[in-house]
Amino acid sequence: METETTTIRVCFISPKAYPLFNPAVESVFGGAEVDLYMIATELAKDREFEVSFVVADYGQADEEMRENVRIIKSVNFRQNPMTGARKIWAALKKADADVYMMKTASPGVPLVRYFCRRYNRRFIYKTANQGECDGKYRGRHPILGRLFVHSLKAASAVIVQNQRDHDNLAEHFSIQSAVIPNGHRIPEAVSGDKKHILWAGRSAAVKGPRRFLELAKAFPDEPFVMICQEATGDDNYRGLCEEAAGAQNLTFVERVPFHEIDGYFEQAKVFVNTSDSEGFPNTFIQAAKAGAAILSYLVNPDGFLDGHGCGLAGDGTMNKTVEQLRTLLEGKRFLEYGSRGRDYVRGTHDIERIIETYKSLFRAGGRG
Repeated sequence: METETTTIRVCFISPKAYPLFNPAVESVFGGAEVDLYMIATELAKDREFEVSFVVADYGQADEEMRENVRIIKSVNFRQNPMTGARKIWAALKKADADVYMMKTASPGVPLVRYFCRRYNRRFIYKTANQGECDGKYRGRHPILGRLFVHSLKAASAVIVQNQRDHDNLAEHFSIQSAVIPNGHRIPEAVSGDKKHILWAGRSAAVKGPRRFLELAKAFPDEPFVMICQEATGDDNYRGLCEEAAGAQNLTFVERVPFHEIDGYFEQAKVFVNTSDSEGFPNTFIQAAKAGAAILSYLVNPDGFLDGHGCGLAGDGTMNKTVEQLRTLLEGKRFLEYGSRGRDYVRGTHDIERIIETYKSLFRAGGRG
């Protein structure tokens, strides 16, 4: 006699993720949106789960089905915050899920946590960067930061991207967490000649985009490609574009649809990260799965660049970054680092393996 399987309803909340589901919408998104998109679409392949996704209002229908995921429209960024909160609340009710999951500190975190407490649903949070775990976010946002920490303390589960964030949450807030790597779909093989030095991300100051322009000036004979979306609220973006236009060896691209960006990584000799702080950048995974060596100005979660030989991590100075790029280019050493990066992501970041951990997490317990 077959045992009847109970369907588990999981809802993801990430307002800016809609362009990932609909590439025709040209709007900004970041690594947190990519991570939840990957989890949701992979989870939706399993008939045991019904997956919904709350996104912002981009002029689409109130509800859509894309990649087996039920897309529910909510907040309009042009409206006031109270109206937005009501629309998110209504979307959460419409989803009627057993589990609600989100990522990235915002006023939405305590809102979703309160909704889950009110309706006895499970709330899961995944941290997006180091500042959420080591107290910096709470320090910058005294009121919202306290509500954020309280929400994590009350969550059914908290997920982090690396061991350092796990340790920081325990040390600073006595919050226990599970380390689950970000997942991507890993192709069997990659093609494309290695042609350029690549940077990809948003123009937010924490990403340090102007450092890449400085690096390009130090290597006038190397072609550089910079894919840089305008970050929300960035008043200096036009200035960055003009500055980039003055670099003869740099091609500046304002936007590439997510489903087309792998080609740029496959043609990259080296992918450069110039951020001050990250959790575990999705771009590191995109670079490694494409066989591109990684050069990081500072960020090196759990020392994986050194430990797995995927690339080189600097000390937060441009002199060191220049020196390390020269090392990677000499004798085409970037090919060796890129090959080891491919081995690393296959073993650690394959979404087909990682999704099984999430399934176990979503199955654990019922509501509330």
